[in-house]
Amino acid sequence: MNTNHRGNFRGFGVYVALILIIVLIWYWLSGNNAASGYTKSRFVEDLRNGNVTSVTVMQNREIPTGSLKVTLKNGSQQSLYISDVNEIQTLMEKNGYSDYALIDVQRESWLMTLLPYLLIFGALFILFVILNNNAAANNSGGKMMNFGKNRARLATEAENTTRFDNVAGLKEEKEELEEVVDFLKEPGKYTKLGARIPKGLLLVGPPGTGKTLLAKAVAGEARVPFFSISGSDFVEMFVGVGASRVRDLFEDAKRNAPCIVFIDEIDAVARRRGTGMGGGHDEREQTLNQMLVEMDGFGVNEGIIVMAATNRVDILDPAIMRPGRFDRKIVVGRPDVRGREEILNVHAKNKPIGEDVDLKQVAQTTAGFTGADLENLLNEAAILTAREGRAFITQPDIQRAFIKVGIGAEKRSRIISEKEKRITAFHEAGHAILFHVLPDVGPVHTISIIPTGTGAAGYTMPLPERDEMFNSKGRMLQEIVVDLGGRVAEELVFDDITTGASQDIKQATGLARDMVTRYGMSENIGLICYKDDDDEVFIGRDLAHARGYSEGVATAIDAEVKRIIDRAYEEAKRLIGEHRDVLERCAQLLLEKEKITREEFESLFEAQPA
Repeated sequence: MNTNHRGNFRGFGVYVALILIIVLIWYWLSGNNAASGYTKSRFVEDLRNGNVTSVTVMQNREIPTGSLKVTLKNGSQQSLYISDVNEIQTLMEKNGYSDYALIDVQRESWLMTLLPYLLIFGALFILFVILNNNAAANNSGGKMMNFGKNRARLATEAENTTRFDNVAGLKEEKEELEEVVDFLKEPGKYTKLGARIPKGLLLVGPPGTGKTLLAKAVAGEARVPFFSISGSDFVEMFVGVGASRVRDLFEDAKRNAPCIVFIDEIDAVARRRGTGMGGGHDEREQTLNQMLVEMDGFGVNEGIIVMAATNRVDILDPAIMRPGRFDRKIVVGRPDVRGREEILNVHAKNKPIGEDVDLKQVAQTTAGFTGADLENLLNEAAILTAREGRAFITQPDIQRAFIKVGIGAEKRSRIISEKEKRITAFHEAGHAILFHVLPDVGPVHTISIIPTGTGAAGYTMPLPERDEMFNSKGRMLQEIVVDLGGRVAEELVFDDITTGASQDIKQATGLARDMVTRYGMSENIGLICYKDDDDEVFIGRDLAHARGYSEGVATAIDAEVKRIIDRAYEEAKRLIGEHRDVLERCAQLLLEKEKITREEFESLFEAQPA
């Protein structure tokens, strides 16, 4: 028997002893006070019948109270408390019994009277204190013992039912991970050739692209245990807890090898060292140091593959990225049009889809959407359908959900003056005309002057017809021209400007500055990158951050950004001036219908006079 069991039995024996003491005290107290059930009337009856052999009267000295000890002919002895000794003496003499003994006794103090009750109360209090202390000790002891335990959730082979078939739109990523699955199934095939399987795989990509789902699918295909934990679960306010949890996690993984350990959002614990305010004694850095040792240090982790996911690979510590730790970096990007169609088909399986729904067309109009965005799109469409009490999701439901997800919920109940509506109509018409006439930024999907949940008074939504892997200088310049179209339309029509174009100006300025400082697209600045914000996320480096160029270069950058914006503004003014009649008709149509489609807008150009 181990020590813990012996301690438990000792504690159980203390409880039993206390309970027995309480029972004995109670029995003694009840035996003294109950007087065996012998009453004054029975005593008088025994006197008359001659059943009394002897009587001893114990009288208190101060007051005439006391008790009787009566011996009967059958040899039994009875006790009786009496409140008036004189009355009992007179009663015995009347019944012809005068042979009794009278003994004066000292009256019991109030302390002696209460002593039995105090003993019972004390025993109960001790029992309560012991139970309460043991419960507190167990709870706090358990918490302290578990404080350094890892919080990973283990999904066994039977519990993890995710397979590669459940992951759509990531064909190349799945092919790259099939090597890991094959190694976990048949490790001997690789080890006999001297091959070393990657110890760690880092999944990098924007949020919602399916990194976590891909890791679960690898474990499901390999049919091995799957430990999943978030990077923030390691770090606590107490120093050393994170490192203890890392050690405990890998100990559990070794007991379940071969297995997969998945750390989601690893950037929470694996940020570059020496960049915080805490220096080398920072708790997060100690946790990272322990993770580096466990992945490829003095320990041996045979059969343990560490997978991690992050969308901030630029801030990870270089030590964790070297071969032997995270050997492979798998980029999980946004799906292309074929991948989006596959993802839509997966999420549409459990939804009643109408016959008019064209998922291929939806995939073409959702360029840039991730898997999570597409799932949310169909979910919003299903919510709209259910709210209206219909049984099937239709194409208009998906289009309304597309606007709600991409722009924001429309606020039709908001009261807007006719003047503001007119300004908004010309503003959005100016954007729409430029989207249409410029070759690289259109066409227009929807134009609306209905306020949205984002605070915008209206919107013009373009419809990308193809996926773009990179951006060109011409396209970026056209985007700046489109951003300024709303301000230009307001100035031409009303000879005044409003604050409605503030977000457009901010977006255009940011794009122009990126062209100059990051992409080398400036004629006067040249092919030099002046913008490197990799270190801006670190407080420690930001405090001592020095700009990498002179004041003269900063002045030249500002002048170049202004030159790009001014040229784009003049171009927008020229194009909208050439299509002034379309501007007027589009604004009038918007005031009538509040929202127009691509076909309705393009018909305005077809009706344009020569």
